[in-house]
Amino acid sequence: MTDLAPSSSLDIRAEISAAYSAWDSAFNKADAKAVASAYVPNAKVLPPTHEVISGPAAIENFFAGLFSSGFTDHNLTIIDAGGDDNVVYSTANWSAKGKGADGAPQTAGGIATHVFERQADGSLKLRLHTFN
Repeated sequence: MTDLAPSSSLDIRAEISAAYSAWDSAFNKADAKAVASAYVPNAKVLPPTHEVISGPAAIENFFAGLFSSGFTDHNLTIIDAGGDDNVVYSTANWSAKGKGADGAPQTAGGIATHVFERQADGSLKLRLHTFN
């Protein structure tokens, strides 16, 4: 039996960590345009509402809606990561602060799955983002 390679290299984890940091920063500035720029043009976002959100304008509008609802303080923490020179994946814990229906502060969180495509300049952009 051969030894299996670890599911991620330190380089991939570092790249994803940097991508998460940039994404969290854009989210926490309530910059929907910057958040949407983290996705490839044909990306899909699959939130717990069971919507299928596709494309830059729809992704920007989705996050603008979250910001108008008072969501902030987003944080992504890697659970696992891996991939190759073209496609990279990660699972993560996420958390954010928002407001409940009554306007009282509340904390939200769950698990997210991300599939990134490596761009010509070496950067990572999201192709798929699903969370609960």
